[in-house]
Amino acid sequence: MRRFLAFLGAGFLVGALALPAAAAPSDDGDGKGDKGFTITDSRITESSGLAASHLHPGIYWTHNDSNDGPYIYAVDSSTGKTVATVTFSGVGKPRDVEAISIGPDNQIYVGDIGDNLDGTWAHVWIYKLPEPKVLKDQTIRATQYVVKYSDGARNAESLVVHPKTGRVYIIDKKEDGGHLFEGPAKLSSSGTNYFRPIASVDLWATDAAFSPNGQQLAVRGYFGGIYYDWNGGKIKRKGRLDVPLQGQGESISYSVDGTKLMYGSEGTDSPVQAEDAPDGASSASKSPSEGGSSASGDDGGGAGKNLKVGAVAVLIVFGAVIGLRRLTRRG
Repeated sequence: MRRFLAFLGAGFLVGALALPAAAAPSDDGDGKGDKGFTITDSRITESSGLAASHLHPGIYWTHNDSNDGPYIYAVDSSTGKTVATVTFSGVGKPRDVEAISIGPDNQIYVGDIGDNLDGTWAHVWIYKLPEPKVLKDQTIRATQYVVKYSDGARNAESLVVHPKTGRVYIIDKKEDGGHLFEGPAKLSSSGTNYFRPIASVDLWATDAAFSPNGQQLAVRGYFGGIYYDWNGGKIKRKGRLDVPLQGQGESISYSVDGTKLMYGSEGTDSPVQAEDAPDGASSASKSPSEGGSSASGDDGGGAGKNLKVGAVAVLIVFGAVIGLRRLTRRG
């Protein structure tokens, strides 16, 4: 999403000031990326997607939103520094890159799927390239796929690739909740790939991620998140996620072992914050008696430890923005 209104930013400031220090990222993980980090690369000002590397422990791939170019960045989570910039060739000029995901055989999928006017583009694109075995600045040839939706153009910021089947899914971005769209069993580089809706998603989604075992789908928005049992694509809502309050929360990724959810935000020196993933995201997940997870069941109390007084203030301002937008449309 390109930009919030200025007074919504003020609402975030109010919320941030009201949050207690206890809302800091988790630091009890065992992996390099489990403690959270800050992206320090001055080129990365609109980090809009996040994916844990399959080949390089502790590395997270990210990219800017629109107006950057055919680039992805490998960020070392132990330092927050970029250790490799990959330029992908063989594609046209990216328009609005919003998501990144890694599928089977270490293939990186980049979703050029944003459409801020929600129907401007007749089609969008997905780019696929192999994750490099060596981390260095380099150019890699990518495959470009043309994507259309079976029920008309739309805006989307969430693209996920199932880690077992390799099938690609997109979640559109709707204020009142969107849909999970399923792509063909195998994408075609020579024709149009039609994505069709298969399930409702109860969130204004800014990103999503599959757990490494393919059994969970986590979806985040600006102020909250939901996780689902994948259930062969017939998703079943399981509970809420404790999404940290961030300046413009745009990305989510499971850690490579599935024990953490990593939440990213746009902005200069943007933070990536770690929270425990729901049980069942990996074969090594804790049982409820061993500590549980940071997700709240739908029948549990509260919306999570990070959605406190400050978040309520933000939600009030956010509601005002949405109301003004709708009044403007009617006018």
